[in-house]
Order: sequence, then C-alpha cells, then structure tokens
Amino acid sequence: MFHDAPVTLLLIAVTCVVSFLAFKRPPLMQKLVLWPPAVTRQHEYWRLLTSGFVHADLQHLLFNMLTLFFFGQLMERFFAFYAGEVGYVLFYLGGIVVAILPSYLAHRNDVRYASLGASGAVSAVLFGFVLLQPWALIWVFFFPLPAIIYAIMFVGYSIYMDHRGTDNINHSAHLWGAAYGVLFTVAVQPRVVPAFVAQVVHPHI
Repeated sequence: MFHDAPVTLLLIAVTCVVSFLAFKRPPLMQKLVLWPPAVTRQHEYWRLLTSGFVHADLQHLLFNMLTLFFFGQLMERFFAFYAGEVGYVLFYLGGIVVAILPSYLAHRNDVRYASLGASGAVSAVLFGFVLLQPWALIWVFFFPLPAIIYAIMFVGYSIYMDHRGTDNINHSAHLWGAAYGVLFTVAVQPRVVPAFVAQVVHPHI
C-alpha cells in the first residue's frame, strides 16, 4: 500500500516536519502563516503556499494528515496514470493556493486575520476521491457514511458555519478546496463525470 503512494507520504512527511518546527519556533510560524497584510504590503507571496504546511496544533495536523493519507492514495494513483506524479503534486499545491486565495482577497488589509493549515488541499483530495468513488464508505466519528452523503453534509455544514463566522476555522477554504478538487479532477479526465453519474444512479456498478 505504501509504495503505491510515495508522493502522498512525502507530502505528509514534509508537512509534519514543517509543522513541528513551527510549533517549537514561533518566529518561523509567523513567517509561514497567511497574514494578508504581509502579502499585500510586503509582497510575501510565498505565504499563500507555506500556510498549507503549518498547523495550529497537533490535533489540527493529525486530522488533516490522516485524511490525506486515506484518500490521497487513490488520488495519487489516478493522477499518476493520467498526468504523472508531477500532476498530483501540482494538484495538491494548487489546492493550497486556490483554497486560501478568496480568504486573502477578502482580508487583504486586515491585520487581525491569519490562516493556516492544509485543509483546503485536503478538501480537494477528499472531493476528488468522492468524484471517483461516491459510494465508498467514509468513517466519520466511528460511523460509516457513503462518501457522497458525507460530501453533501460537509458542504452544507461548511456553508452554514462560514456564514455564522463564530469559530476560528476557515470554512471558506474547505469549500473552495472542494470545488477546486472536483474541477481539477474533471479537467484531467472528463470521463469521470459520466462515470460518477452512473455510480450515483446505480450504486452497485
């Protein structure tokens, strides 16, 4: 299993190393997170990407990396077949940037705003997986749910919480990452759309 997804494991390893270093070195954390004024005023554009390799705490890191581990393997094999390993890397890194870009644009001069974490890219991976295997079982708090049902619940919850704005989670990044994951996967292989529809209509195919 592990040898089938070397890039996924590499992404997990790099993210863990960078996150742990940032946990112990606050100045490094401050240099890598997305702080919009630093991008707008100081042109530190790397923050749009590096923010996806640091996390708020161990629980945040663990949740994202476990999700990437379980769903990234199928997506890596998919991209390796149609676009090569480089295609998968671009898919993941692009997910970090695309997912966080709307948040940056909305808060580009807000000195109180900061965002971090791989959630946007992980959402892209997860929703690409849903597109390929909509009826695969996903374990959510020890309860099995079909991937497509989980996806619907995830989108609904993220929209609701994004409008409420009562927590410190960037739900907007989750939504944009999910949309990006679906669109990028379809762009790589458009035939996944009729295959997805066939699976949804006939779950046992």
